[in-house]
Amino acid sequence: MNDALIVSLLSAVPKGPTTRLMGAGTRLALPGWAHRALLRWYVGHYGVNLDECVGGIDDYRTLSDFFVRALKEGARPVDPDPDVLVSPVDARVHTFGTIEGGRFVQAEGQRCPVDMLLGVGDARVPGASPADAARFEGGGWAILYLSPKDYHRVHTPAEGTVSRYRYLPGQFWPVFPAATKKVPDLFARNERLVFFLDTPFGHIAQVMVGAFGVSRMTTVVAPLVTNTGGGGEDVRLSPALPIGRAAELGRFNMGSTVILLTEPGRLRWTLTAGAPVKLGQPIARRA
Repeated sequence: MNDALIVSLLSAVPKGPTTRLMGAGTRLALPGWAHRALLRWYVGHYGVNLDECVGGIDDYRTLSDFFVRALKEGARPVDPDPDVLVSPVDARVHTFGTIEGGRFVQAEGQRCPVDMLLGVGDARVPGASPADAARFEGGGWAILYLSPKDYHRVHTPAEGTVSRYRYLPGQFWPVFPAATKKVPDLFARNERLVFFLDTPFGHIAQVMVGAFGVSRMTTVVAPLVTNTGGGGEDVRLSPALPIGRAAELGRFNMGSTVILLTEPGRLRWTLTAGAPVKLGQPIARRA
């Protein structure tokens, strides 16, 4: 089915309840034969590389467990150059560039406001300040899209500390490229987990964006599970949580997209639009 048609059809679907129902389905423990058949179909249909995963199909109890599978040690070597920012995920590069007029390019013809992405003006997180977005004006953004075949644990692009996180409940639009062209401010409307990192490359906002078809996210910095009916959260960590380079930060239990925001004058992207990237590979260099 055409992606644009899927987006049009989803406009009429109650995406929240449907997404939660789909999520419950992925967490069902099926009979062994059905479970193996489902995972074999998934692996074959999406082209998952089982050679790099810990364990085999029979070691995962549910589709959700398989989706957040771990990688074998050494499967993602991390670039050792201290002057490069590394990819926090396995993904395909969607868009990247310089933030201008408080907006970044979501897709051709669609510019999304940084303040809305970060929850500024959202009554559920009254501590969100215009200054949160203003510090990235003239800096960079990069959107990294995770497809169903990808490794779905999210890591850090640099060592440093996590000073704050913010959970913003939202909608559940799909995030494939056709949807980003059709739905205005899609990334700022969907469920989001925002992390504020202090690194050798300056202050970085790392945004996990949920999507249609489960949209459940978790993080190592708090006992938080998104899309379970909870309200927004805006938490300052005191003291800030130290975290290593390419250390695990969170997980997508189906979905989605990671957006990085960087301060001006700090980095220059070394990305190519449409190209795949792997966790630990360089994506930017110190300016």
